[in-house]
Amino acid sequence: MRVWLLSAGLALMCMAQGAAAGTVLIVGDSISAAFGLDTRQGWVALLEQRLKTEGIDARVVNASISGDTSAGGQARLPALLAEHKPALVVLELGGNDGLRGQQPNQLQQNLAAMIDRARESGAKVLLLGMRLPPNYGKRYTDAFAQVYANLEREKQVPLVPFFLEGVGGVPELMQADGIHPGPGAQGRLLENAWPQLKPLL
Repeated sequence: MRVWLLSAGLALMCMAQGAAAGTVLIVGDSISAAFGLDTRQGWVALLEQRLKTEGIDARVVNASISGDTSAGGQARLPALLAEHKPALVVLELGGNDGLRGQQPNQLQQNLAAMIDRARESGAKVLLLGMRLPPNYGKRYTDAFAQVYANLEREKQVPLVPFFLEGVGGVPELMQADGIHPGPGAQGRLLENAWPQLKPLL
């Protein structure tokens, strides 16, 4: 009886300190790697702060690399899953595939393989969608955007349709290169992801 009460007390203490959500693994490119910024300004760092504020006991691992493609992410993922054993994998990839004019169907295959591999490891998955500037042509940009919609439907994966919503194309929120979000955009990126991310924790 005394042991049971002690166990119950410890459980209540854990609940009071916040729900244990495990490890959140971010696999992305320069947008999540906070390219051109102090990493403490990036949206992933802001996510860590939000989790603490919300009382969610989760560890965030940012495995994002500037310039990475979906092929690079797919190659890196198995080792990341084995090392960190995440409860949630956030995939923010595809922008560099599109900027390099790679085939949308290959992007879809790579991301689908990543979703499957993450789920096989026991992790939930959140997909952050991207769109391309209109100068890439309507046919290609439409096919690129459709990749994320296809994955949402076929894999039943939670999707943020356009992670840079309200940021992309807004000069005051972008860095001088017009590609990478500036410090003032990072909070908006978190807000774009949070409604889909929070229920998965």
